Formats: sequence, structure tokens, C-alpha cells
Amino acid sequence: MDLRKLKTLIDLVSESNVSELEITDTEGKVRIVKSDPHAGATYMMSAPPVQAIQTAAPVPAAAPVAPPAVVPSGHELKSPMVGTFYRASSPGAEPFVTVGTKVKAGERMCIVEAMKILNEIEADHTGTITKVLVEDGQAVEYGQVLFVIE
Repeated sequence: MDLRKLKTLIDLVSESNVSELEITDTEGKVRIVKSDPHAGATYMMSAPPVQAIQTAAPVPAAAPVAPPAVVPSGHELKSPMVGTFYRASSPGAEPFVTVGTKVKAGERMCIVEAMKILNEIEADHTGTITKVLVEDGQAVEYGQVLFVIE
């Protein structure tokens, strides 16, 4: 893959909210993963299979190992989409729920903005909020745990 094209892709990932990008073309496959929001992007590149005999074995790149996340016990309310998490309907307004709030299934918990559309996320379980795992204005992934309800 052209080095200029690769550098452009790395710069785009570094400067955006995208945490991972994978591109496959005829020249090979590139996967760019941003491991730390304050650090630059890291990348791995694989080329199409080589038909010639190689005399030296390739050295695999060491991937960083993240420590296992500690997830509190209780029911996990997960994000149904990728977007930006908001705890309240507008800046400065009271959050919909806080730790200790009793919620019923179907009650509004937060908003996830995706593609300029505000999506209200409702509780899928009745109980008490024991953990809020996301900060207001933070980008969330599909399936990321937002709240723990006991």
C-alpha cells in the first residue's frame, strides 16, 4: 500500500472519534486501531500471500494487552447503537437518572445521539441504578454497558 495513503489514513483516525479502521484492497489489508485517545494511532498491515520462498520467518508484532475490565454485578443496560451519550435532555439540565434512582422498565434513562438524531434509551429492567459507567458527552459503542441496575 502506498505510504502516503497509509499516513493519510493514520492521520484521519488520530484526529477523529473513530477508534478502529480496517481497509482491504488488492495491495493488502490495513487495520488501524487507536488504543489511547491521547496517543496516536497504531496500525498493522498484511500483504497478499507471497509466492516466492522466504528464508526467514516473519516476526509477529506484539499487540498491547488490555487488563480485564471489572464489571459490577447486576443487570447491565447496554447501548443499542454507536453514538454520543447524554445524561440529560439539554446542557445544564438535571440528569434523567443518577446512582440510587429507582427505575421501571420503559422509563427514559439517557439519550444517545447518532447521526444528528437524538435517541431516547429506556430501561429494560426494573430496579435501582447502582452504577453509571459513561460520562456525559462520551462516545459509546454498540453493546457498551451504560448503567448497572440491581
